[in-house]
Amino acid sequence: MAEGGPWRDKSDDERVPRNSCLHSRHSLVQCEKASVETGTIMNCLGYGSHIRKARRDAFREHDRLQSARVPGTLIITTGSKAEGLTRLFESDTDQLYVVRSIICLEGGVYAERLPRGTIVFTLNTDMCYHGHCRLHLQERHGTIIPTLIRDALCEDENGQVLLSSTLYFDLNNKVDLGKVRHERAGPSRPRSYGPWHIDNVHSIRCHCPGILLRWAERSRYWPPPDIVHKVVRMGAFVTPVGFKGSKYQHVEWRICFNTGENELMSSLNNTQVYVYVILKMVVKDVLKPVKKEITSYTVKNIVLWLVENNPQAQFNESSLLYWLREGLEQLRTAISKIQLPYYMIPERNLMAACGLDEGQKRTWVNTITDMMNEGSYTLLRLPRIRKAILSHPEPLLWYNKKRVEFELLHLKLMNRLIPFIQCMDENGVVKESDPMLQAIKSRRDELLRKVRKRMNWEGSRLNDLNEINVLMLM
Repeated sequence: MAEGGPWRDKSDDERVPRNSCLHSRHSLVQCEKASVETGTIMNCLGYGSHIRKARRDAFREHDRLQSARVPGTLIITTGSKAEGLTRLFESDTDQLYVVRSIICLEGGVYAERLPRGTIVFTLNTDMCYHGHCRLHLQERHGTIIPTLIRDALCEDENGQVLLSSTLYFDLNNKVDLGKVRHERAGPSRPRSYGPWHIDNVHSIRCHCPGILLRWAERSRYWPPPDIVHKVVRMGAFVTPVGFKGSKYQHVEWRICFNTGENELMSSLNNTQVYVYVILKMVVKDVLKPVKKEITSYTVKNIVLWLVENNPQAQFNESSLLYWLREGLEQLRTAISKIQLPYYMIPERNLMAACGLDEGQKRTWVNTITDMMNEGSYTLLRLPRIRKAILSHPEPLLWYNKKRVEFELLHLKLMNRLIPFIQCMDENGVVKESDPMLQAIKSRRDELLRKVRKRMNWEGSRLNDLNEINVLMLM
């Protein structure tokens, strides 16, 4: 077993992937052919490398423009939007709001070189579950503590001043942002603007070289050294949420590596990405957790371990279904044992306190076992893939081409509008005339009319262009 790699068997390092349910050369060829065809379908569904890159680039630019409008705050998109794996309205947009003038430092890291006026906390992991910490305030002469921070300070059992995660969350979420606000979800307060759902997390930069170096020094096949170095340089963040069940969770913070994980996900190849997306579909459409016993983040960690522990040449277009089965097996193991090491800090068990009862565990284990035995037929359990398989190729390809262009236009529109936000009236209408905006909107409306015409020709009665607009971005 490689250091930090709980699912790696060194005796299998050089093995060639083959589906364990196959019993003949003919079956192997059929499986490889089905893998290639599945990859083609995933590309048609909007998961190809070109559109993924366009989405990632658009949201990086969006972060840059938004951060420039909010002095003292860095805005970072994370999750599926930063990974380029979802359309604008397909899932929540996860954003970190990071105050530039605050930082927490791992023990033994000194603050002398930080700019004067920076508020410094010491990251203390004593008495906390793995991957969590407390933030103790460091006294620095000449530092003015803003009201938002001062009001979130409290004392621990030893009289030391620390930052309360609960108070910090509440103070940062007092402002009524968004037309609809939802119940707190971990460190975030979800809100909605029509079809656009946003999860904002107010976080603090964290410099923890010791933790990151332990991750970097693991024996691995992936990521390559340049990506490892880049992830280490990106550092970490702490978010205001304690370990579930801890009596001190109101003063505990979770250590996260959002920007580093964005970089890792961007370096996956198509086969690895498709396995990740399909496993997420399995969780959402087949297992259907009600209380987030399993999340997309669970799946992400399974895939990261899978990729780290296996030779990269084995992840090719003809082995997709093999690796999907491997991913299902790891998911089944995580559920069965209630154990999944966090990729960045393996001592932290992502399944701890997941709330999964024995009955649900048995049901999910049996379901996943059935899926593993079904081979390529398991894809028919997933609505989006099943519809694509059953669709006639020509309409699917035609619509995919129009939808990709439509989404690219909306990504451009999203960022093009930011400089004109100050020119909007009370109804959100842009007063400023801009030739590029007009050209984007004109082409968007033309595509909408073409899609509506095709839909009506094929028997649909949907005529509302606004509704079609939302559906094409979900």
